[in-house]
Amino acid sequence: MNLQQFRFVRETIRRDFNLTEAARSLFTSQPGVSKAILEFEDELGVQIFERHGKRIKGLTKPGHAVAQVVDRIMREIDNLKKVSDEYARRDEGSLVIACTHTQARYVLPRVIPEFRKLFPRVHLLLAEGSPARLADMVLHEQADLAIATESLAATPGLATLPCYTWEHTVVVRPDHPLVAVSRQAGFVLSLDHLAAYPIVTYERAFTGRRSVDLAFEKAGLRPDIVLEAVDADVIKTYVDVGLGIGIIAGVAYEPARDTHLVSLPAGHLFGTQTTRIAIKSGVFLRDYVYTFISMLAPELDEDRVREAVEE
Repeated sequence: MNLQQFRFVRETIRRDFNLTEAARSLFTSQPGVSKAILEFEDELGVQIFERHGKRIKGLTKPGHAVAQVVDRIMREIDNLKKVSDEYARRDEGSLVIACTHTQARYVLPRVIPEFRKLFPRVHLLLAEGSPARLADMVLHEQADLAIATESLAATPGLATLPCYTWEHTVVVRPDHPLVAVSRQAGFVLSLDHLAAYPIVTYERAFTGRRSVDLAFEKAGLRPDIVLEAVDADVIKTYVDVGLGIGIIAGVAYEPARDTHLVSLPAGHLFGTQTTRIAIKSGVFLRDYVYTFISMLAPELDEDRVREAVEE
């Protein structure tokens, strides 16, 4: 057995059992990958992959167990490299942050400039995507950590910690009827108020959209959602051109910039949401990763993060 065989097995699984894609990502040939896997299976005396002709279709029962061991071995190999980097190049390296647009646009700008002052030789990369994609990136070690509201806590293999809480807000143009009504004594924004107008909000996989849908469903209302987007800036743009009222994350409303819109808090309608940080369980984290996390969420000190990762 050798590390190359372990890499080939792991990458084949990561590439949905497509040997051509696995070979391309490893900068080798497809026949070479296939041969190495067959030799590995011969050494083990068990078949790892189910096949249909020459095509790999999935993992066998023993293959699932082998895949877990291979993943642990490769994770520890990667950890050794990180330990070496930590002591040989303590304040330089890279930090890949997988995040949604909301985090990249409205949350991280208050953290990254200060982080750069502390670690000017650490190269930062923001990788945006859906929460499910972000979780997958961390699991496959394409990112060091992920920040999102959905999916992360429910993903096996990830250690997740609460980062901050937030609530939704409704944004409307200043001339919208809801603005005048909201100024009346005793006014309380209701789901009935919102259901009376076309709505622009997030796609179903993003930024607490599930809580919005559940609230209307429990109230027996069918909102007229005319446009869905992953980006709060897009939602605000279409509210501004009169397409409807917007439901966005409260952190995405900036009074100083969004002077063309009025915010009506809606936390009492859709509840409090929790954005989480996710790290792959069992990985070694460079010191600057712990620092970044604590800058983002001060209550998440190194001991608390380390405990979650090592569980």
